[in-house]
Amino acid sequence: MNLAIKDIYKNFGRFSLTTFGIGMLLMIVMGMAGIYRGLLEDATLLVDSIGADLWIVQQDTRGPFAEISRVPTTLVYRAAAVPGVESAREFVFHTIQRRRDEKLLRMSILGLSWPDDNGDWLKLVEGRPLEQNHFEMIADKSLGLDVGEVIPLGKDEYTIVGLTKGMVSTGGDGMAFTTVLDSQSIQFDSPPEAIRLERAARDHRGETNEVFLRQPQLTDQLALPGSQLPAVAAPMLSAVIVKLKPYADPTEVQSVIEGWQDVSVYTTAGQEELLIQGMVDKARRQLGMFRVLLTIIAGIIMALIIYTLTLDKLHAIALLKLIGAPNRVILGMIFQQALLMGSLGYVIAYSVGSRLFPFFPRRVVLSNPDLIQLAVVVLVISLLSSLLGIWKAMKVEPNNVLMG
Repeated sequence: MNLAIKDIYKNFGRFSLTTFGIGMLLMIVMGMAGIYRGLLEDATLLVDSIGADLWIVQQDTRGPFAEISRVPTTLVYRAAAVPGVESAREFVFHTIQRRRDEKLLRMSILGLSWPDDNGDWLKLVEGRPLEQNHFEMIADKSLGLDVGEVIPLGKDEYTIVGLTKGMVSTGGDGMAFTTVLDSQSIQFDSPPEAIRLERAARDHRGETNEVFLRQPQLTDQLALPGSQLPAVAAPMLSAVIVKLKPYADPTEVQSVIEGWQDVSVYTTAGQEELLIQGMVDKARRQLGMFRVLLTIIAGIIMALIIYTLTLDKLHAIALLKLIGAPNRVILGMIFQQALLMGSLGYVIAYSVGSRLFPFFPRRVVLSNPDLIQLAVVVLVISLLSSLLGIWKAMKVEPNNVLMG
């Protein structure tokens, strides 16, 4: 006869509710670890998916994800001319927030360097890659858009032609993919009134500028949109991504580009380090602190519960000692109850969590190393929490049973 099982059966209601409560607490600990892993995956997802060897950004910035970066479009051709470079592509990345169907729609837009990049590297769950240079978009399912749906952005409308799953930015926002030109059009869109005021200001300056007074035909140029004026540069890029030839030495190519005075260069590993150590560092540390605190709280709660269960059966423990039961029988009963409580709590945490975590706003990744680590922690907590009950049980005198 197993005394631990017998005692659990006698106090089944209390034991069940206690075990379920511990399971919920362990589920939160498990979820904290999963959110932490999901945070790291989201931070590096896009960098890994693009597969670039080098990232060229504005000098002295940590762009294009950790910090705003602006580089000219001509940088693409400069980078492509460097020995060892197989291809250089435009990269435009920004986040917008619009109101759609009385709800806020927040998305991170990545510009694809059409026609070299039409999004065929994306893992589409529905639809197709881009087939034209304008007015087509690939969106993540988390944005709630469907294939064939038309969404107005700026002065244009974009048709959703493909859907991805799990493509989110470092902030957890769903991503959308358009061509670079469309992405810049969305990013630098201005309302009609702002454009009218800008033209009026240009006309006023032209009326008072001596150069325009001498050459009135130049005034006609002032009526053009700002993007069409000869003296105005094309919209800036966020970065230029470089793919190297198989035989190229990345360090050598990087050193050549770093010799330019207007840019900084990072490898893919360097970009990931910037994201992890910069953008998500505080969130990562905060999640780690919460995880440690919740683990300690779970240990304290288990210790108090085991201690309370031991107090309830002090009379039975004294009786066992009186009839000559060895201490190992009593110790085994208490330890087995603590171990069973921790094990069942862990099973409940995993079972409930694996069904609830997919509905969380942020990605929750349950990795095997984290699950094994938590299982070891639960085992240690079960052992330590039983010590308080064991200490109380060892102090019980057998003659207490004779005193009522």
